Amino acid sequence: MDVRILGGLSVREHGVSITPTAAAPRQLLALLTASADQVVPVTVLTEELWPSGAPRAARAELQAHIAELRILITGALRGAPSAEPGPGWSDRRTADAILVSQPGGYRLDTGGGTNDVRQFERAAGAGYRAMEAGDLDRAALRLGEALALWRGEPYAGVAAGPRLRREVERLETSRLSVLDQWVEAQLGLGRHAELVSELSGLVARYRTNEPLHAHYMVALLRCGQYDEALTVYERLRAALKGESGMEPSARLRRLQRSVLAVRDTEVRPLYAPRIPAQFSPARARLVPAGSVG
Repeated sequence: MDVRILGGLSVREHGVSITPTAAAPRQLLALLTASADQVVPVTVLTEELWPSGAPRAARAELQAHIAELRILITGALRGAPSAEPGPGWSDRRTADAILVSQPGGYRLDTGGGTNDVRQFERAAGAGYRAMEAGDLDRAALRLGEALALWRGEPYAGVAAGPRLRREVERLETSRLSVLDQWVEAQLGLGRHAELVSELSGLVARYRTNEPLHAHYMVALLRCGQYDEALTVYERLRAALKGESGMEPSARLRRLQRSVLAVRDTEVRPLYAPRIPAQFSPARARLVPAGSVG
């Protein structure tokens, strides 16, 4: 089974889509993919589908949605050439064996197929380990591979209840952590000039994200664009004040003072200056896989 979450939900069995178009079974399948190969309790499924309280017929409706998903799986198994009986064929490849009923819940058996979230977390983990080992080239490569798996917002097009919303937040947090470390690796490799345009778009999207703003200020500082770096700080400060009434962190304030000091002394070094370590955002850690709320 091929499961893709980092963008619109796409689930395929033997290359045939089993992603329903109807909202409720689509939401149900999304929650099952969030805990793929694990049992999801019926209580969790009903809380997701009916967050304001399950109706009397909730169990029957849930079973009807499960039946809809199994019909799609059966169609995929019958319609795919690779699903035809042959050597090693067994009744394991049935809809009931893929969407498994277990005491108290259901489990989506992916059969060891591809899962873009797991691919993302493996690549990100390798990138973090490379960062810790000081191998910036490998870190930039593996973190970049992780980010390239994203096609859009996680579970785009799925009506999300409380469980899926928490999973979306977890994935977005993971992505920002990887993005932070990827930019840090690129800066460590001296690629500040190449990053300026991309960071400009990122800080416009994440108006209160301090690590990205710090990276952008560092890149501009290394490019000699001191006034631009100070403008970035002031925009962040205004956004934080407007959203939470908070000032930028001490680290960002120190970075601003550093930019002011360099600008005011009108130093224009031939080589890009190294930014002191205290101006570099602290390394984030990837949210562990499978930590659905």
